[in-house]
Amino acid sequence: MLNFNFDAVFFKYITFRASYAIILSLILSIAFGGTFIRMLKKMKIGQVVRDDGPKSHINEKKDIPTMGGLLVLFSVIIPVLVLTRLFNFYLFTGISILLGFGIIGFIDDFLKIRRRSSKGLKGKYKFGIQSLIAVIVSAALYFHDKSFGTVVIPFVKDYYFNFGVYFIIFSAFIIVGSSNAVNLTDGLDGLAIGVFAIAIAGYLIFSYASSNYKFANYLSIPYIKNIGDVVILCASLFGASIGFLWFNSYPASVFMGDTGSISLGAILGYVAIVSRQEILLVIIGFVFVMEALSVIFQVGSYKLRKKRIFKMAPIHHHFEMEGIPESKIVIRLWIISLILTIFALSTLKLRIF
Repeated sequence: MLNFNFDAVFFKYITFRASYAIILSLILSIAFGGTFIRMLKKMKIGQVVRDDGPKSHINEKKDIPTMGGLLVLFSVIIPVLVLTRLFNFYLFTGISILLGFGIIGFIDDFLKIRRRSSKGLKGKYKFGIQSLIAVIVSAALYFHDKSFGTVVIPFVKDYYFNFGVYFIIFSAFIIVGSSNAVNLTDGLDGLAIGVFAIAIAGYLIFSYASSNYKFANYLSIPYIKNIGDVVILCASLFGASIGFLWFNSYPASVFMGDTGSISLGAILGYVAIVSRQEILLVIIGFVFVMEALSVIFQVGSYKLRKKRIFKMAPIHHHFEMEGIPESKIVIRLWIISLILTIFALSTLKLRIF
């Protein structure tokens, strides 16, 4: 492994390392993407399309290589190994979330491919393992620094809601919920990874502001000591996501699969927590929230009334059934995500109360 001199003047700057993390992860994902896709095709690791989905997907998306999340994870981990101090607590717990949930997604993808079915790991096992990892990491965060028990309220100056030890449950819910929301969103070419890239860019800015004492004090947000390496992780995630979008944009040459969507969703929730901007995840990740709620409402309505609210859930499939082209749905949801992320960033200084 490369051993950089962290005492060098230029290397002390988080902005320098974050910039090169974006560049390196972007180059890695694009440079190795073509070879990786050919390898997946040779191994016949193709997407299994759900039978009850849009009919156009059966022919267009069947057997397109999946498990592309492995490329994203590879492109994230290498810059992190090169450009961070690996023994940083927040970085270690973040990588644990990323890889832990990545393994869950990998098992899910593997079972789908082996069975040639859209059904992989049973929901109760998937949710159980996700919850266990999330609770362990959340507990580690809380007992490492109990100030995490107080949650920042957006648009309100110098007021925090104190969860106390119940923060562990709150935090675990965010991580697991975010993971599954991104997973549900991953149904159109470039949709989930594009929205994720915008969201993680927003949290890259939030985490950087929180890592700098002067900025945090000026903006009246919590200063979190030693989360500078989380900024590098966010930068790597952003670069790897844009690089993967090179191959995943319409028409997709490869899909993330659960390996990517489950792990990226979890790390998004984790970064929201350690940057102390958990509530804003509802705004920044609005598209993910909307997709998850559409499934919950659809299932709930059918069980209670035997009627469906949408023509198909998640809601991006409903838009398809309405006749809106796939590429237009994706770009419009990117635009919505970008607008809401910019709005969320305005809370750094905007205080109504």
